[in-house]
Amino acid sequence: MSLAEIMLAVLWAGLTAYVLFGGADFGGGIWDLLAGGAQAGRRRRDLIEHSIGPIWEANHVWLIFVIVLMWTGIPSVFAAIASTLYIPLTLAALGIIARGAAFAFRKVSIELWQRRLFGATFAFSSIVTPFFLGTVAGAIASGRVPAGIAEGDFLTSWLNPTSAVAGALAVGTAAYLAAVYLTRDAQRVGDKDLAEDFRRRALACGAVVGLVSAAGLVVLRADAPRLFTELTGGRALPFLVLSIVAGLVSLVLLWRRAFLAVRITASLAVAGLLWGWGVGQYPYLLAGVTLRQAAATDAVLAASLGALAVGALLLLPSLWWLYATFQRDHTARATVPRDLDH
Repeated sequence: MSLAEIMLAVLWAGLTAYVLFGGADFGGGIWDLLAGGAQAGRRRRDLIEHSIGPIWEANHVWLIFVIVLMWTGIPSVFAAIASTLYIPLTLAALGIIARGAAFAFRKVSIELWQRRLFGATFAFSSIVTPFFLGTVAGAIASGRVPAGIAEGDFLTSWLNPTSAVAGALAVGTAAYLAAVYLTRDAQRVGDKDLAEDFRRRALACGAVVGLVSAAGLVVLRADAPRLFTELTGGRALPFLVLSIVAGLVSLVLLWRRAFLAVRITASLAVAGLLWGWGVGQYPYLLAGVTLRQAAATDAVLAASLGALAVGALLLLPSLWWLYATFQRDHTARATVPRDLDH
């Protein structure tokens, strides 16, 4: 395995972590929007804030990790993507900034109108940000980002059928992961009503995501035939099968209220789809550009991977401690009042 292949595998692992953790973070904002009125939705919003509050900033470490590794490891690809897709990338960046600011300001606002304003900004940004990030993925997957600085069309590169489906799928998977995670969080604080509420939402959202995924294959067949062939009959097929099977098992586990186990299967369903795309597109990173052509020199890759290995000794245990600390059983000190509006 070459240094370039190791770098790409590490980069994709970081992207997977961002989708699973940052995606669920965005999904929490989506459910915040759909929580209900100020009183009826208060308990849902309290649970969402309790769940994402300690880690919503830490989740973006993975996005920064992916950007930096792409910048140093495959600089020509980074330049082509950033210059051709600057519109959706800028809109996604603005969404991340607005979302974070609104989430922080809402927690300290006293006036109801301020809380509503910041809450609406937080929720709206939680939808548009994953959507625009999904359109970027669709642009790359459909081969609409050529090599070179700003060589692709700045509109049609991301305004196309594959990008539209990818954007919708990004929003749907974010909402699905969040609903799945929140079922267990509600169970942990001893609120069975909230657990049931998010269980129903997760079941409905999972079914919708499955339909969007199936529609996505139809779109890929017409709009990105090479990737479609790899997903349905090539080396990426096992990942697609893994995603489908894990998705179906997740629905069964949700039905049976196995809220801890379903976290694993739901994550596998989403990760299988992501890795299926990566394996199906490999060795091409962009239209006509292979990893061998785009990778930095071995000296740069070795230095980057070495620095990452040292940094991981500090980062990974710290993240594990952060997540473990806030995933402990808090049943004894549950504070969510029991007035959920059905």
